[in-house]
Amino acid sequence: MSQNPPSLRPDLAPTPRFDDTRRPGQPSIGMVSLGCPKALVDSERILTRLRAEGYAISPDYTGADAVIVNTCGFLDSAKAESLEAIGEALNENGKVIVTGCLGAEPEYITGVHPRVLAVTGPHQYEQVLDAVHGAVPPAPDPFIDLLPASGVSLTPRHYSYLKISEGCNHKCKFCIIPDMRGKLASRPAHAILREAEKLVDAGVKELLVISQDTSAYGVDRKHDANPWKDREVRSHITDLARELGELGAWVRLHYIYPYPHVRELIPLMAEGKILPYLDIPFQHAHTDTLRRMARPAAAERTLDRIAEWRDICPDITLRSTFIVGYPGETEEEFQTLLDWMDEAQLDRVGCFQYENVDGARSNELPDHVPDEVKQDRWDRFMEKAQAISEAKLAAKVGKVMDVIVDDIDEDGIATCRTKADAPEIDGNLFIDEGTEGLSAGDIVTVEVDEASEYDLWGRRV
Repeated sequence: MSQNPPSLRPDLAPTPRFDDTRRPGQPSIGMVSLGCPKALVDSERILTRLRAEGYAISPDYTGADAVIVNTCGFLDSAKAESLEAIGEALNENGKVIVTGCLGAEPEYITGVHPRVLAVTGPHQYEQVLDAVHGAVPPAPDPFIDLLPASGVSLTPRHYSYLKISEGCNHKCKFCIIPDMRGKLASRPAHAILREAEKLVDAGVKELLVISQDTSAYGVDRKHDANPWKDREVRSHITDLARELGELGAWVRLHYIYPYPHVRELIPLMAEGKILPYLDIPFQHAHTDTLRRMARPAAAERTLDRIAEWRDICPDITLRSTFIVGYPGETEEEFQTLLDWMDEAQLDRVGCFQYENVDGARSNELPDHVPDEVKQDRWDRFMEKAQAISEAKLAAKVGKVMDVIVDDIDEDGIATCRTKADAPEIDGNLFIDEGTEGLSAGDIVTVEVDEASEYDLWGRRV
């Protein structure tokens, strides 16, 4: 779980991706979106519907007739951020509608902020719209207010999240997402492909495929066949990835659970159909810890799979997240994780200290780890992860690769990403000269000439 960085907070971000000059008398809605990219997609869908009904979208509190706060409720720290955001919106604007994961606990929200106008749960789009209509009645002009062809986007023009399913069928003891968002519910393949094609036609250069469990896509639909152009496409992650790879954009897969059939994706990466990048939340490496988490407990087999993936696609980038200080974690178990990291040599790694979450079964486990021990283990884990990252990036010096430009600052320094870097969560490649004529979204070829622990520098070739 990660919270949106400031650049993805819609209340702090640049104007969304459409011309939204407000006409006289037009009602306007603000949006604060917290939580993961999946919540950001929900925010985009809500704003798209509102825009189609004639509402303007305000980039600040003072210009809005009401504000929607899309909350996160996964960790206590995320809940605190959500409550703080709701309070700020109430102070700055006064009319606030709450939705999102924390909205699954309406009494928790209204107990702190009784003045909110309405509280709805995650992906309850119709209820959010009803609440907006009640607070700020629509006043559309049929000759002016038209739905943008690509909808409203809160990310930069050149990349977009593509949500392929909701919910999750797993019962990890530390997670309450299935309770908040329900069981796996996959979108039909043709609907996803149609959305992806429109995004690419609108100028999107990179599609970030997301869900709670991307590799389980289509299981609930029994991998049914869907009509697409002159053929049928199964609701299966392999078939979907293959078709997305034909659209001409970078395709990056997030939140891949390490099922055996993930192997079928690796040849697509080797062929250049999709990016050679897998985001897999391993969470731990010790068998006993994984069992207490109610996750697959075959770390040795995972190492074999990683070796097999690298044999098929040597350039593959593996990203993962881990939890340290899980209830019952011993020093021996933690040392096993460190040793596993030495063998796995993952390219990108995130780490969280365990937190109790209201409603999670892990809260009831015995032998909770003291905070100071959690901090010590996090420090040691990150020290090892940083050393691995530093060595891997140093090995890229002298290599030639394609990068996508995310931003060019006032000094002409271009912030870019390689195929190994997802936006906001991984590193960057910087070009500090010869950037004349470059724009965000351009894909250019560079030679890497310098590396640090997490970032690269290069020059255009």
